[in-house]
Amino acid sequence: MKMHFTSAAAGFLLLAGIGAAAAQDVVIAPEQETVIKEYVHKQPLASVKVPGVELNIGSTLPDTVELHEVPNVKYRYVVVDNRTVIVDPGTRKIVKVLD
Repeated sequence: MKMHFTSAAAGFLLLAGIGAAAAQDVVIAPEQETVIKEYVHKQPLASVKVPGVELNIGSTLPDTVELHEVPNVKYRYVVVDNRTVIVDPGTRKIVKVLD
């Protein structure tokens, strides 16, 4: 009986961890995304290379990468490998890759 309880507890903790990770996902409101896309289109940047960093949500950009402000939006952007990347300036984590 004790083994069943331990397995159930371990499974619950695993699911709780997955739920906590999902809760940390950043959701950009469609209106904000539209504002960002329009601004980026009007303010094009030269693409930079960032060796060793995959352009995935949650990846962290190094301090050497300059992030650019979007007025009235808390996020910043940069163009990496010809892809516009939206970044949380506090953590420098990628929150969205625009195609």
